[in-house]
Amino acid sequence: MSNSQPSGGPAGPWWIPANKSGKANLITRSNAILLAFVAGLVGSIFGASSSGSLFGHSINISRTSNAIERAPGSVADIAKRVIPSVVSIEATTKKGGATGTGFVIESNGYILTNNHVIAEAVTGNGTIDVTLNNGQKYTAKVVGRDTSYDLAVLKIATTGLTALQFGDSDKVAVGDSVIAIGSPLGLSGTVTLGIISAKDRAVTAGETGSDNSFINALQTDAAINPGNSGGPLVDATGAVIGVNSAIATLGSSFGSQSGSIGLGFAIPINQARKTADQLIKNGKATYPVIGISIDMKFEGDGALISKNEKAILPGGPAAKAGLKSGDIITKFDGRTVHSAEELIVAIRAKSVGDKVEVTYTRNGVSANATVTLDVGK
Repeated sequence: MSNSQPSGGPAGPWWIPANKSGKANLITRSNAILLAFVAGLVGSIFGASSSGSLFGHSINISRTSNAIERAPGSVADIAKRVIPSVVSIEATTKKGGATGTGFVIESNGYILTNNHVIAEAVTGNGTIDVTLNNGQKYTAKVVGRDTSYDLAVLKIATTGLTALQFGDSDKVAVGDSVIAIGSPLGLSGTVTLGIISAKDRAVTAGETGSDNSFINALQTDAAINPGNSGGPLVDATGAVIGVNSAIATLGSSFGSQSGSIGLGFAIPINQARKTADQLIKNGKATYPVIGISIDMKFEGDGALISKNEKAILPGGPAAKAGLKSGDIITKFDGRTVHSAEELIVAIRAKSVGDKVEVTYTRNGVSANATVTLDVGK
């Protein structure tokens, strides 16, 4: 077999780079010995230590550590502390199932989640399974659930769990950093970062019209997707400030995108905590009302009390305050009301027994009344 080089190329070993003229730069034997000597000298100097001297000059080589420092309060630190208390939920019925998220609120097995995550399993005599972050799986029982606030409390037969710390959602400010943790599309332990984009958003959630929940929501741009429902929204200290519950999606004219578009909504934890306490103690929760029927089709500014004889509950809070059918409520406890939904969530954010000032218009004239909220039935 011939050892000749390919035609048109210079002769010589292939590992020697070509110079600009295309000819090989051959290394003579004496030069090679000299280079080997110099390389050995430099290698012995640098290999023995990270510092030394070469030709009279001091040499210091910096070294990097493989350890990565994660400061207390960093996203990684918060996630490490919170994730062990977040669970995945699978609610199964004969017709199918639903997945969601929950989190430990008491060390003896109490878990808070959204009602819509487990509603079908409850009504369809299905099963609800809870999987802890460590992989342990339990069948859960429903302690109580409430469609008005879209919340439910589950109980699993174990103790020694780490409950998450509750924050104060009333003190949350727009722009605060938040972290959402959950199981979007079944991917447990998923962490996303964002901020509070807005407060007091009137959001309707729920699976059916009869089960609609009206949420006085915290809005966040942290990525929330199907499966995140019921998971915690935590602040920069790792305290829970909300329960992730709903997302906005684009309509068909925008390509029917059903994933996160940066518009996620969470139930403020102050409301969720109050409801959870009631569910644990009584198996059900109460909500405040003012005793009126609202026209949900009214397209004007404000919330219109329906124009029919049954719009005002006899002896109810609104009747005692002097409100009448056809009145348009424009403010509730100093909060401007633009729609029926906004009035409902503003009422639901209060407690039974609270006294609230209501501003309304009647025949174009504005007036105020004080309403004492009663228990919804």
